[in-house]
Amino acid sequence: QVQLVESGGGLVQPGGSLRLSCVASGSMISIKNVGWYRQAPGKQRELVASITSGGSTNYADSVKGRFTISRDNAKNTVYLQMNSLEPEDTAVYYCNANVVVTTSLRTRNYWGQGTQVTVSS
Repeated sequence: QVQLVESGGGLVQPGGSLRLSCVASGSMISIKNVGWYRQAPGKQRELVASITSGGSTNYADSVKGRFTISRDNAKNTVYLQMNSLEPEDTAVYYCNANVVVTTSLRTRNYWGQGTQVTVSS
């Protein structure tokens, strides 16, 4: 019913920047809170940033000051601007959203497929 698609990943050198996008499509009424997660090889998936429907944000300590999460409700899109990237940021990045779906008005949770971010010199 609702699909999330991430894009913007790639290979960058340490200190570089990337902007990830998460676009929601389908039969939805509104998007509530959204989180960006990442999972590095051999590690557990972790929440790196989140944003509420009202625009309040939270960040993991490891990315605070370097990453910025934002949203464009008109485009059903959430962004993750990543600056000063470090090799430790290498991971598959996923978006996760709570969405009010059409007709039933139920709030459901959705995951995107992920986009690879590799930070290496």
